[in-house]
Formats: sequence, C-alpha cells, structure tokens
Amino acid sequence: MANWTLVLPQRDTVRAPAERRSACPHPRLAGPVLGYVYHDFHRTDALPWRFTPLGLVTVTLDFTAPIRRVVDATHDLPVSPVLGLRDRPLEVVQSGPSRGIAVALTPPGAYALFGMPLRELANTTAGFADLLGREAELLTERLSEHPDPRLLDAFLGARLRDPATPPRPVLGAWHRLLATRGRVRIEDLAEEAGWTRQHLTNRFRAAFGFGPKTVARVVRLQHATSLAGRLPWPEIAHRCGYADQSHLNRDFRAITGCTPTEYAPPEAGNLG
Repeated sequence: MANWTLVLPQRDTVRAPAERRSACPHPRLAGPVLGYVYHDFHRTDALPWRFTPLGLVTVTLDFTAPIRRVVDATHDLPVSPVLGLRDRPLEVVQSGPSRGIAVALTPPGAYALFGMPLRELANTTAGFADLLGREAELLTERLSEHPDPRLLDAFLGARLRDPATPPRPVLGAWHRLLATRGRVRIEDLAEEAGWTRQHLTNRFRAAFGFGPKTVARVVRLQHATSLAGRLPWPEIAHRCGYADQSHLNRDFRAITGCTPTEYAPPEAGNLG
C-alpha cells in the first residue's frame, strides 16, 4: 500500500469494520482530479448507505462484486459505478464485502475523462466499463493486483492529455459558482457569458446535467455543511445567504434527505 495515507474517521462510530486509505493525485492532475480513496469493507450483512450530493462525480473501481440495491427502486447499481451530479440523495443497501478505489472528479474533469457531456449521468449511474470499455476493465484488474495510485495517475494523465471541454462560457460560469459558493445571480453569469439566461441554462444543463441555479443550491449547501458543528445553524444560514433558517432547512432536506440537526459530517476520506 505504498503512497497511501491512512484515513482516520472524524467520528467514533464507523459504519463498518473497514480499512480506508487516501491518496492525492499527481500535481498535474490536481485540477480535474480531487482525490483517491482505497477501501476494504469486511462486513457481509446488508448495510445501508446514503450518498448525498457533493457537486462532484465519483468513480468506484470495484475489486470485488458487492450487491448494491437502490432503495425504492427495482435495480442494483452496476459494478464499478460512476455517480454523476445529483440534486437529491441516493440511498443504497450494500451486501457483501467491498474492496476497491473511489476516484473523485470535478464535473469538468469527468466531462474530459469520458469525452462526453454529463447530462446522461444526472441523478443516475453508469458502469465504468460501459463508458470506457476494455480500458476500464484492464485498469481495474491491474489495480486489484497492485493498488498503487501511480497507476491511476498514469491512466488519468493519458486520458486527460487532450481533453474534451465544455464551451468556455459554461466553464467560466461553473468556476464562478464555485468561487462565490453559489451566491451569484444567474443573470450576472449570463451577462458575463454574453448569452441570455435561458441559453446559458440550456448549455450548462447539456454540459453538466443541471442548470446553474440547481448547481448553485448544491454548492451553497456544501458550504453550509462545511460549517456544521462549528457554528449554530441560524448563523450558518445567514453566512451562506439563506433568507432564514427555514429556507436552509427546506434546501437541506430536499438535497440531503435529512434535516440539519440530523446531519452528521462524513468520515474523512469518504467520497459518498
């Protein structure tokens, strides 16, 4: 396990007996690739998971084949699932041991990696091999035998060497949303792009799966959750630009599936 750093949970309660280790991508990948987390879960009984929207795309390379049944649905997640952008939680019950590596990508990074717009992945999943074919299967096999983050660096570096990118005005709007933590008027984004609001929304949704208003809500809530436990919720609501705490509560439940008081920050290194 060279080049991996042990992940220490932020809470005393761990959801399953497991090993987690994280690694940073090579500096040349630091823009599109946010990080890697190796995991090895040993439990075989059914274990519920809730994946909350994080404003990123995650790729899980499965070295085993756990069953992940989607709650309130009739289907399972594919092996080595790619989770696109979401504006609501995904609840899954996992059965069987799970070993693999999760890769966190920015949406522009995922757009570049897969060479396609992300609208088909919005609020849904796809198999890694369904998107990249035999390349994905070979990478997963190699990492299963030798889980070295440098293999990921080499693969991603090659795929991202001459990447597809969203239109420049869309990419600029994305970066503005992040820089302002979601507190920017869509009309201002459209003016900066030189487009109408509707045209920007349509092009943004085509690239990333959601319009800028929805992404702004998710980004703003991310900022709010980053302050959880350090400030009282009324002050968090004020700092993050919500009209009042009721406004924060409504967005919180709609996006995460729980209230602020029910929320617990994710464990360190957990990408879901």
